[in-house]
Amino acid sequence: MDSFSLQHHLDDIYQQYPEGDWKPLIGITSNYEGMDATLRYAYYNKVIEAGGIPLIIPPVSDRHVLVGTLESLDGLILSGGGDYNPLWSGEEPSPRLHNINSKRDLPELLITRLAYNRQIPMLGICRGIQTLATALDGHVAQDIASPTIKHSQDADRGEVTHSVTLHRNSEIYRLYGTQNILVNSFHHQAVSDPGQRFWVTATAPDGTVEAMESTEQKSILGVQWHPEWLDSGLPIFKWLVRKATEFQQAKTIHQRIITLDTHCDTPMFFPQGIHFDQRDPRILVDMHKMKEGRQQAVTMVAYLPQPKIGESFSQKVDTSWMQPSTNAQSPAPITPTAYANAIFDKIEDIVRSNSRNLSIARTPQDLYEDQRKGRRSIMLGIENGLALGHDIQNVKYFAQRGVVYITLCHNGDNDICDSARGCNTHNGVSQFGEKVIQEMNRNGLMVDLSHANEKSFYDALQISSTPIVCSHSNCRALCDHPRNLTDDQLRALAQAGGVAHTTLYHGFLRKEGETTIIDAINHLEHAIDVMGIDHVGIGTDFDGDGGVRGYADASEAIQFTLQLLRRHYSERDIQKIWGGNWLRVMTQVQGVRVEG
Repeated sequence: MDSFSLQHHLDDIYQQYPEGDWKPLIGITSNYEGMDATLRYAYYNKVIEAGGIPLIIPPVSDRHVLVGTLESLDGLILSGGGDYNPLWSGEEPSPRLHNINSKRDLPELLITRLAYNRQIPMLGICRGIQTLATALDGHVAQDIASPTIKHSQDADRGEVTHSVTLHRNSEIYRLYGTQNILVNSFHHQAVSDPGQRFWVTATAPDGTVEAMESTEQKSILGVQWHPEWLDSGLPIFKWLVRKATEFQQAKTIHQRIITLDTHCDTPMFFPQGIHFDQRDPRILVDMHKMKEGRQQAVTMVAYLPQPKIGESFSQKVDTSWMQPSTNAQSPAPITPTAYANAIFDKIEDIVRSNSRNLSIARTPQDLYEDQRKGRRSIMLGIENGLALGHDIQNVKYFAQRGVVYITLCHNGDNDICDSARGCNTHNGVSQFGEKVIQEMNRNGLMVDLSHANEKSFYDALQISSTPIVCSHSNCRALCDHPRNLTDDQLRALAQAGGVAHTTLYHGFLRKEGETTIIDAINHLEHAIDVMGIDHVGIGTDFDGDGGVRGYADASEAIQFTLQLLRRHYSERDIQKIWGGNWLRVMTQVQGVRVEG
């Protein structure tokens, strides 16, 4: 080929790069020197060698640049360079502090936090590991001043100068398959405390932190040395490219399917004046977190606590957010039906204020329409049939209002049925409850048996002419709790065409120890083993005490998909788990045909 023929080079590209043969896009933060944004060639060469596509990111803090860049990235490398200004950590400068780089600090801290919120795989190198610590609640020593090891070598960059010891249970140990490796060293600052989001996975002989990894099942790795200059550094870059490829695949799946969380309690926080259109730290589901987690839809419930005998409903709920300020000290008593309506009024207000990006969906068809138009969806549910106010006419009323399901009871027996935490008042479903279920069938409302006891469950299964659902219930075989479903219940539910959705409430996942996303996956897979792939899903119970390490809020929804991909679930199976099964039941219950 004529090396100076442009057409020959173009022909070569078109012949060897077929449509769809994409590699993951890896962003690399650049340095700032004088008037120039710079980057050592070794970084992007290693990305290319590892199978990725490098993209150099300039050190700017403009929000459009940051967010727009991250929308395209599949992975991010935080590169090496000068010291951080200690004021970012609330410290005064040490006399041993070297040159700081103010042009880089804010842009890199911002992009790190934003990438973390978006679940983008990250690799921090030298200054980059310190970026991870500074941005994500760790701590950096301004000068380590080791008496035994020279951490800023004079040797060539490709020369190894000291050893590091790898933790046997770490990702980096799995990359190298040995406990000790040799590295280069160009730093005098180092991570002194990784914080709660990381754990130390490699140290130098003097105890200096040489690597850290995520404690939250996220694909984040930081190393203190410079692997881009070492032949032995390639496995680290291949790790990033592999994780970025996974992330790219998960993003693509989320673009093609409906991702529906069937149960969240965010309206419980209305009394705190939450801001759903902001990234509000008081709630686990908001517009920004849904966007970051690439979650399309959520069912928000009007939760009604069950009063005890002799206790009024008004004593159980905070109505100050519903009252004019002049009446805040002595709010009028409120009925359960009026309270549920007030919650739905508030949700509708939120949607009206954000109508370009948000919509209330009543049917599966609405969900697909919202997805096509680039809007996220909220579906309405009721948690506790107490909201009906013992008036059968309210079943039709709430169906017309757009409610898609009613959880028949909560923690305590009501006039409809007995609860898993009740006193067996009716020995299952009451006579009134039977009428409620039949009226729900007639009006296209899904019957939700989460929170019901076993007798109520089996009664409702027999009474209902349409499949029933359990919007947020786990497996009793894995965690012996009365709120969880036995294997016999799971089988009966599947035989009747219903679905059971795994929830993230820690007490329903395991009895002891910290719960993680792996526990949720274990419950899901047990339900699949018992019921089959066509009868499972996800109902997080976010803002109702749901949330586990690795899937702590809506921004981490895509982490659940990543876990499924690592277990070799197909896109079709993931689509079923993320709402396809639920929408099949909803279509049958509502008697409508879903297109899309």
